[in-house]
Amino acid sequence: MFNIVLISPQHPGNVGNISRTCVQTDSTLHLIRPFKFDLSNKSLRKAGIDYWDDLKLVIHNSVDDFFEYVKDKNIYFIETGSNRTYCDICFKVDDYLIFGREKEGIDQKLLDEHKDKIFSIPMTNKIDRSLNLANSVAIVLYEGLRQNNFFK
Repeated sequence: MFNIVLISPQHPGNVGNISRTCVQTDSTLHLIRPFKFDLSNKSLRKAGIDYWDDLKLVIHNSVDDFFEYVKDKNIYFIETGSNRTYCDICFKVDDYLIFGREKEGIDQKLLDEHKDKIFSIPMTNKIDRSLNLANSVAIVLYEGLRQNNFFK
């Protein structure tokens, strides 16, 4: 259905949760190196042990490699600070939804190059942290699925 892109993810548990969501939604997970764990990491395998083999997974060696791979595809960056929300996106099947590192987010240089493609998830300012990465992926992905009549 969709393509979930994680730039240099740091926590194998998040990747495990996101991979399960990708399997359940027939979406492809794209991981962009470097990431701080091995795909055989016990935590990652434990999080995905019963469905990891069903995951459609593409690994890119760098951000540049990823952008060469997607070329003219429809991409959206999900990052804090945008005046537009994910609800403003008109999702199409096979879109690429790009998420940054858990702590640092997406590099500012990359955001500057794609200003018209940045969308946020609305949140309060009660704490100075964003939603968990796996939760953020699920929120945006399911809006895309809703707009496309889920699995029909």
